Amino acid sequence: MVFPRLHIITDSLDVVRAVVGLGPVAIQIRVKSSSRLAYELALAALPLCRTAGALCLIDDRVEVALAVGADGVHVGSSDLPVSVARRLLGPTAVVGGTCRDLADIRRAVADGASYVGLGPVFATSTKDGLPPPMGPAVAGAAAAAAPEIPVIAIGGITVDRVPELRTYGVAVVSAIAADPVGATTSFLKALS
Repeated sequence: MVFPRLHIITDSLDVVRAVVGLGPVAIQIRVKSSSRLAYELALAALPLCRTAGALCLIDDRVEVALAVGADGVHVGSSDLPVSVARRLLGPTAVVGGTCRDLADIRRAVADGASYVGLGPVFATSTKDGLPPPMGPAVAGAAAAAAPEIPVIAIGGITVDRVPELRTYGVAVVSAIAADPVGATTSFLKALS
């Protein structure tokens, strides 16, 4: 399977149902409130992803990825380190890590990351406490300097901004929520 260029981050089973099967996507289950709710959503989403050939990743929660047999995990800067997630999930799991700059990317590569999420590229209201946006030029330069693994841009990503990005792909949250089918189709077209 080719590594998906579109990563859809969601806490909604309805979004998962709507977007799997539209094209090559990674679904990242992000439930901030509890491991139990993340587990229940991942348990319901995983068979939908598997049937459609979509990658199913769990945000932050390595224990949930292990419990449901997900394809992997994405860990943030305050979660378990990439190296620990890799050790726990094994050599074939997909392990992504949040990065803010080229030094973070290099560290993630050395620690066994399968890909990195780089951002925020643009301003976003999806998450509090983020550093200032780096902009597409800085994100593109960091991605170009680290060709070993896919770099997925995140933070304020819209379909109109995809042409500005020189990264492998994009991760989206709010851009998908209002119209999952239409937005996913538009993103897949913009990334092709």
